[in-house]
Amino acid sequence: MRRYKTGIGQDSHRFLEEESNKKCTIAGLIFDDAPGLSADSDGDVALHAICNAISSITHVPILGRVAIELCKVQGITDSAVYLEKALETLGSHKVEHVALTIEAKRPKLQKKADEMREKIASLMGLHVDQVGMTFTSGDGLSDFGRGEGLMCFCVITVYQED
Repeated sequence: MRRYKTGIGQDSHRFLEEESNKKCTIAGLIFDDAPGLSADSDGDVALHAICNAISSITHVPILGRVAIELCKVQGITDSAVYLEKALETLGSHKVEHVALTIEAKRPKLQKKADEMREKIASLMGLHVDQVGMTFTSGDGLSDFGRGEGLMCFCVITVYQED
């Protein structure tokens, strides 16, 4: 028998000034049509939201304690490393599905949607069909929809065999 758990996570970051040399990283990919995100790490809102969703299941604060150690002490700013650490906290739980919604006016995310799903699937050891993504501008009602930054929500379903 399988026992399921569902986690919810969110992350958001503002864009840096256009003059910044930092690259905009989303779902492990670089987007050249937007500035980098304000964060100590690469600011990857998609991977951070997944980490937070896992933390809501495991109660291990990946973006708190673990990422701070990796980033500030060890100098690791690649959010894929944070995701790897988050996945380790799942123990015997296996990921069934991960779904993400990103709110942004820029960059144009739809053009890399398949590549983003493939990258997340690869990082998580999943089949691409286990990763869902949607995008919205929210009709410009929020800072994200007006192009001031990015926000991502994530729902993750995991299971454990009895």
